[in-house]
Amino acid sequence: MHLLTLDEQNFAVGQSQVKFSIQSISKVFMLAMAVGECQYSVFDRVNVEPSGDPFNSLVQLEYESGIPRNPFINSGALVITDILLSEFSNPKEEFLQYIHRLTGVSSIDYNETVAASEKALGYKNAAMVNLMKSFGNIHNEVEDILDLYFHFCSIEMTCEELARAFRVFANHGRGVVDSYSYLSESQFKRIAAIMLTCGFYDEAGEFAFSVGLPGKSGVGGGIAAILPNKYSLVVWSPGLNNKGNSLAGMKALELFTTKTHTSIF
Repeated sequence: MHLLTLDEQNFAVGQSQVKFSIQSISKVFMLAMAVGECQYSVFDRVNVEPSGDPFNSLVQLEYESGIPRNPFINSGALVITDILLSEFSNPKEEFLQYIHRLTGVSSIDYNETVAASEKALGYKNAAMVNLMKSFGNIHNEVEDILDLYFHFCSIEMTCEELARAFRVFANHGRGVVDSYSYLSESQFKRIAAIMLTCGFYDEAGEFAFSVGLPGKSGVGGGIAAILPNKYSLVVWSPGLNNKGNSLAGMKALELFTTKTHTSIF
């Protein structure tokens, strides 16, 4: 567990310096890069409603004509990947550079073994891309989108590194060290709102109820959260509950906000 305040105070416990695959937490950076760096209106192609269904549901996607419910379920993140593939000449490298700028750590990289494993077993993700392409909501080649998406999910960070990357959201979209405006105030507000309502698969309501912070989880066992104007906070514990969220991580964050009386509510 690692907490990082906007004035550079660090507090850590446990194995906060061990790298892990951030998985779906990368979707927040993907969305931020799409809206902040390319000024792309992603919400013409992705909605902003909680799904209420599993993050890889095909039924909901077909029922809603290939428009994903939000950017943080798999189908939504695949549309964002398609956008980044169209907008950047080398999105795989430029995404890494984006993370390096946010963290100040140039050694952060993709785990090629994890990316290859996900690609070998990513049948449902492939089905989603093909389904959305049939509705005209995918513009690039399916294989190129899947390769890029699996790499985004495989990126590895420590709790401290991820807290550094996430601190830009606690600071309303502005870099703490470089003061660069990664997001406008309006863009920050929208991303923070989507984190609160959609950041935890179909358990977002429970997280808002028990923890009270905008955040995002990943099936690698990580959870990243923010208290705007105050801190970013990352926990990592690989044991997952039946919703795909870290069981111990959820409890640790609930206890933390309860004992410190810090939440957005």
